[in-house]
Amino acid sequence: MRQKGKSFPHPQFVLIVSSGAPGAETLVGVISTKSVGGAVERNRSKRLLREAAICLFPRIRPGLHLVLIARKKILDSDSGEIARELERACGKAGILL
Repeated sequence: MRQKGKSFPHPQFVLIVSSGAPGAETLVGVISTKSVGGAVERNRSKRLLREAAICLFPRIRPGLHLVLIARKKILDSDSGEIARELERACGKAGILL
């Protein structure tokens, strides 16, 4: 995914976009590595990214594969800010309907 997808870095996360099979549903994966922190911090970062992706999901073009990789700075942000930044990153990637 990292090799064939296009990466859109952001201070709170990295968005990687790759095209899937034509007519396939859009898939979203969320990754949080140990660089984010311990288990509690990693789980919180994944919950924040997953919630932002769920809110934005109906507006994302079908047939894409998305990966969201959390960065440590995500822990300093609230869910509203992350949702706005994810929407901005998706707009920059050109994947919104």
